[in-house]
Amino acid sequence: MSQQPETDQDQTKENTVIIPFRDLDPNTLKHLLQEFVTRDGCDWDERGCSLEEKVEQVMQQLYSGRAQIIFDLNSETTNLVASS
Repeated sequence: MSQQPETDQDQTKENTVIIPFRDLDPNTLKHLLQEFVTRDGCDWDERGCSLEEKVEQVMQQLYSGRAQIIFDLNSETTNLVASS
């Protein structure tokens, strides 16, 4: 039986760890989400949404399972991604 060659997606999954957000200290999670939503340099007040409101929106995505936190072992960075 021959093995299928690994795809880029398979390699990416191998090199990432899903971080259960419920296991994080609430203060750590809050700061992680603040850092994530401010990465693009956007001023949320100018978009009609405060930073706190945007963080809460992302938090709801985590609770609903629409998003997850991953840690990339290669780059040693944390990111939020849509759940598959």
